[in-house]
Amino acid sequence: MYIEKKYTSKKARAIKDYVVITFGLSLYALGWTAFLLPHKITSGGISGIGALVYYKSGVPMWITFLSINLVLLVAAIKVLGFRFSIRTIYGVAVLTLFLSVFQHFITVPFVTEEAFMACVIGGILCGTGIGIVFTANGSSGGTDIVAAIINKYKNITLGRAILYCDVIIISSSYLLFHSIEKIVYGLVVMLISTYTVDLVVNGVRQSVQFFIFSGKYKEIADQINKDVNRGVTVVDGMGWYSKQPVKVIIVMAKKSESVRIFHLVKQIDPDAFISQSSVIGVYGKGFDKIKA
Repeated sequence: MYIEKKYTSKKARAIKDYVVITFGLSLYALGWTAFLLPHKITSGGISGIGALVYYKSGVPMWITFLSINLVLLVAAIKVLGFRFSIRTIYGVAVLTLFLSVFQHFITVPFVTEEAFMACVIGGILCGTGIGIVFTANGSSGGTDIVAAIINKYKNITLGRAILYCDVIIISSSYLLFHSIEKIVYGLVVMLISTYTVDLVVNGVRQSVQFFIFSGKYKEIADQINKDVNRGVTVVDGMGWYSKQPVKVIIVMAKKSESVRIFHLVKQIDPDAFISQSSVIGVYGKGFDKIKA
């Protein structure tokens, strides 16, 4: 019974992830076809290569995207294993479908004259879409595969490898347009989309960490447990100036709960010393689940 329930829960979670990945890829494809392609703006990744081929020869973007990714997927399966490639295969297939459908039906740009505005909106949509895909442990293929393969053999981080690939692709647009402006637009799209990805991935994990120094640590710890329903850790410390022992309360909480904690501490001990810092992610009971 327990095994069956666990299997059902795992299956439901997987279905949810694939739905989220599909939605994210639709946003990414919309950003390209409705905003970037009509203004001949190039960004990074295999999508950027597909865009350059489209600008030069008129070959639909999805054909180049699929062709290059098929080669990369074969390499990924051999080097990284099939398990790594399952969701990547799904991501490549779905994104190829969206790119082909959207490029066929979207014949008029959503923003006609303002190229920079199209650049900003397209970057936000692409970044939001990829960020959503990442939150569901998905992948759109392309330079993600290249970066993962490079990272396996070379001491280069995934982010840096992807950055190098994207800058080279964007800069190569100069050979086609002979325009520095197009390169600038492409870099702006890359920066906006990268920043948006970070907001989407880490924005849902807006947690804070408190260090609270107070002689009334017992009352404060009890009230945080009861009123905020958060776990508390009390550790021993020493004030180096006073050479007196002190108790330090450590609390992990959601950002939305920080005001309640401040009010609670102030009511119990107005002279308490509090340090608050933002943390990128907190994983465990009461926070985000660890996904592998």
